[in-house]
Amino acid sequence: MATYDLIVIGAGPGGYVAAIRGAQLGLKVAVVEREHLGGICLNWGCIPTKALLRSAEVFHLMQRAGEFGLKADAISYDLKAVVKRSRGVAAQLSAGVKHLLKKNKVDVVMGEATIPAAGKVKVGKDVMATKNIIIATGARARELPGLEADGDLVWTYKHALDPVRMPKKLLVIGSGAIGIEFASFFNTLGADTTVVEVMDRVLPVEDAEISAFAKKQFVKQGMKIMEKSMVKKLDRGKGKVTAHIETGGKTITEAFDTVISAVGIIGNTEGLGLEALGLEIDRTHIVTNEYCATKIPGIYAIGDIAGPPWLAHKASHEGVMVAEKIAGQKVHPVKPESIAGCTYCHPQVASVGMTEAKAKEAGYAVKVGRFPFMGNGKAIALGEAEGLVKTVFDAKTGELLGAHMVGAEVTELIQGYVIGRQLETTEEDLFHTVFPHPTLSEMMHESVLDAYGRAIHF
Repeated sequence: MATYDLIVIGAGPGGYVAAIRGAQLGLKVAVVEREHLGGICLNWGCIPTKALLRSAEVFHLMQRAGEFGLKADAISYDLKAVVKRSRGVAAQLSAGVKHLLKKNKVDVVMGEATIPAAGKVKVGKDVMATKNIIIATGARARELPGLEADGDLVWTYKHALDPVRMPKKLLVIGSGAIGIEFASFFNTLGADTTVVEVMDRVLPVEDAEISAFAKKQFVKQGMKIMEKSMVKKLDRGKGKVTAHIETGGKTITEAFDTVISAVGIIGNTEGLGLEALGLEIDRTHIVTNEYCATKIPGIYAIGDIAGPPWLAHKASHEGVMVAEKIAGQKVHPVKPESIAGCTYCHPQVASVGMTEAKAKEAGYAVKVGRFPFMGNGKAIALGEAEGLVKTVFDAKTGELLGAHMVGAEVTELIQGYVIGRQLETTEEDLFHTVFPHPTLSEMMHESVLDAYGRAIHF
């Protein structure tokens, strides 16, 4: 029987990172993966979607060539080539993960794992002994009764990444990050796109102002947005789906050739033997403490399987933290409220910390700053003058409670505020920070200044 200090189940962005960090710290480590090294994120999520969206972004810019004094005639695209590039990017990075695991002397076991008892992991007929187990099995798309995907007329994110056709008339159910990214991609390529959201606004986890700004841009681009609405039923016919949509107190019907269901995720808890072990599971997610430890000593859970926020970078950071804890190092628990969320639609959306509404609900007296992209020289030079940076401060202490952005490249800019929160930066620190010119980042400074009535360019 092979014996390890640590066995990680799942080689996604949480699992493979945990395995590598454990090996770096001198632990004997194995990682078990049933399908793809790199997990859903790398193979069927974060990375390939960004490759698709980059193609859509370039296509959009080519259509605007005249604005930049350029000529580009007969602009078109080859969907198969766009998808091929996306799959190639995913394959390249998956191979990279394999190389990193080998380089760090992590044993890779391909197959489905079960945990017959604490300290034991079984793959096929082989049983391995281990002092510690990290469960990093991730999550999959939630499917609602009557709205199940079939891969032809109704798609999950996985089908949308390798589409059987270019949709002509597309319905997207759900306007979270996954739904709105695919809506943005297909809409940019010419699909007549409708987004249905059950909540009172699109991108419902974002600050209300940011959601409203983004919605205006989506509508401007030709999307139809239906808020406070619900798809109750799908009638599937030959080459079309008739959706029954409850909206405004009545039910309407509309035909589409393609539907993408993006209504959340459920944790991959089945088949591991977790119930027999006595692990606590809440709504398909394993219950853990702040250090990702379960109620059973030596068993941890990280990433999507351990609950929100469902983000790859959260999983990776948890993986590092748990590996270091197992190796006897002093660690700090991951703070979900300081983890940035990024949505790569057009325009991009990014945020960290509390929204203005949440801050007020929590009892804070707040100071709020805003700065529009149209006041920034770099944004105008880029031809991307539509956007907004918003900051929320504690009026008493100057603590940065939250930052929210919509516009070009905000998924890159947000990290400045993330670092600020990590270092417990106050408004004074940000006042005295010199931002380079001309950059989009100058808007981050101006938004802070605006919160205190000191903005220069607005």
